[in-house]
Amino acid sequence: MKVDDIKNFGELKKSGYQSKSIKEELRQNLIKKIQNGEPAFEGIFGYDHTVIPELERAILSKHNINLLGLRGQAKTRLARLMVKLLDEYIPVVEGSEINDDPFHPISRYAKEMIEEKGDATPISWMHREERFFEKLATPDVTVADIIGDVDPIKAANLKLSYADDRVIHFGMIPRANRSIFVINELPDLQARIQVALFNILQEGDIQIRGFKLRLPLDMQFVFTANPEDYTNRGSIVTPLKDRIGSQILTHYPHNIEIAKAITQQEAKLDARQTEMIYVPELAKDLLEQISFEAREHEFIDARSGISARLSISAFENLLSTAERRAIKNGEEKTLLRFGDFLGVIPAITGKVELVYEGEQEGSDSVAQELIGGAVKTLFVNYFPKIEKLEKPDAENPYNDLVEWFFAESGFELLDELTDKQYKEKLDSVPPLNKLIEKYQPEVSEEDKYFLKEFLLWGLVEYKKLNKYRFSEGIQFKDLYGSYISGL
Repeated sequence: MKVDDIKNFGELKKSGYQSKSIKEELRQNLIKKIQNGEPAFEGIFGYDHTVIPELERAILSKHNINLLGLRGQAKTRLARLMVKLLDEYIPVVEGSEINDDPFHPISRYAKEMIEEKGDATPISWMHREERFFEKLATPDVTVADIIGDVDPIKAANLKLSYADDRVIHFGMIPRANRSIFVINELPDLQARIQVALFNILQEGDIQIRGFKLRLPLDMQFVFTANPEDYTNRGSIVTPLKDRIGSQILTHYPHNIEIAKAITQQEAKLDARQTEMIYVPELAKDLLEQISFEAREHEFIDARSGISARLSISAFENLLSTAERRAIKNGEEKTLLRFGDFLGVIPAITGKVELVYEGEQEGSDSVAQELIGGAVKTLFVNYFPKIEKLEKPDAENPYNDLVEWFFAESGFELLDELTDKQYKEKLDSVPPLNKLIEKYQPEVSEEDKYFLKEFLLWGLVEYKKLNKYRFSEGIQFKDLYGSYISGL
C-alpha cells in the first residue's frame, strides 16, 4: 500500500486498510520479528536472557510497562526502541489534534468532519518516528500539562461559552493518542498527578475540568523509575502501580565484555581520534573495570548506581588525553599510555555519589583508588599473583625489578614524552623487559609498552614499588628509597 496514493477516507476504505490498536500493532509486529528470528531491540547488550524476554512478554500481553532500575541501565533506550515495532505509517484525520483514527474517531473535531464530508474526509499519514512522546517527571508538572485544561484565549477567540468542550486545550497525553508515551522518573511525579493517570491507564478516558468527556485514548505507556527514588524523593502510588501491567527490573552489565560493547557503541569519538590512537585491549578492560570497582567501593553509595555513562565519558576523556599529547608533540600516531588514565578522573568524579567517609577522603582520591583497584583486579590475569604475606627472604619473580629501582635514584615518565622517548624510557629497564618476555611472550609490539606500564602500576598497588605524582609526570621508586627520601 502506497500511502502517497491515499488522500481521503474513501480511498483508505478501498485499500483494505485494517485499523488496530497500538498494543495490537506492537504485538503483531513483535510476533513477526520473533518468527523471522530478527532482534526486536537492536543495540542493547547484556539483556538477551533477562530484560528483553520479559519486555517481549509484556508487549505480547498488551501491558503498560514500568522499567525499574538504577541510572544508566538503558531504560529510556529500550522504550525508544519500541518505536521500531510500530507500523511505518498510520492514517489520521487531517487536522486532528489527537491523531484520530478515521475508523474510530474520538474527538468532536474528527466526528464532525467525518459526518460532514464522509468518504471525502482528508487523511494524512503519521510516521512511526512521530509516535513517540517523552516527559520527564518533575515537581512542576501539572494536570493541565499532561491531561489538559480550559483555554480562555481559545474561548474568547471563538466566542464560545466555557461550557462548550471546544474550549479545551489538550495536554501531552491526549496529543499522544495512538503513540508510545514515556514518563521518565515516575516517582518524582507528585501523587496528585499520578492519581490523574488512573483512568487513562484503566479505562483509556480523561476528565478535564468536569467536562463529561469520554475519550477512549489508544496508548502504550512506558514508565521508568529508579528504586532509590522510592525512599529519596517520592514513590509510585499503590493504585497506579496496580494498573501497570508489567514491572521489569533492569541491571548493569554482568561482565567486562558486555560493558566494552556498550562503551564502544555509545562513545562519541572523532574519526581522527580512532585513526590517530592505538588502544590496547587491556586498556579497554581496565576502563570498564573501574565501573565494576566503583559498584563495590566502600566510599561510594552503590544505591544511587554507577551509570554506564561513567565508562563512556571516561573512554572519551582517555582518548582525548592521548590526542592532546600527540597534537602537542606534532605526532600523527600515538600509543595509548597508562598515564593517560589520569585524564579520566574528571569523568569519574562527576558520576559517583560518595558516602560521608568518601566526601572526607575527596572525590579525586576515590577516583585514583578506583583506577588502582582496577589494576589490582586485572593484574593476576597477566602476571604471577603477589601474596599479601611473604617471608622477607622469599624469592618472587619481581625481585630483580624491585632491586633495579632500589639501585636507581628514580624512574620518571613525563606526561608529554614523544612516543619515541616513551618507548626508550620503558626499554631502559632490563628487568621490566625480561618479565614481559617471560610472562607475556606473545604480546604485540603495540601492546607491549602499555603492558610494561601496567606492570609498574600493579607493583605499586601490591606495595612493591612506590609512585609519586608531580606536575609534569609520574616518578616510580622502590618503597624504602621513598621512605629514606621522606626523612
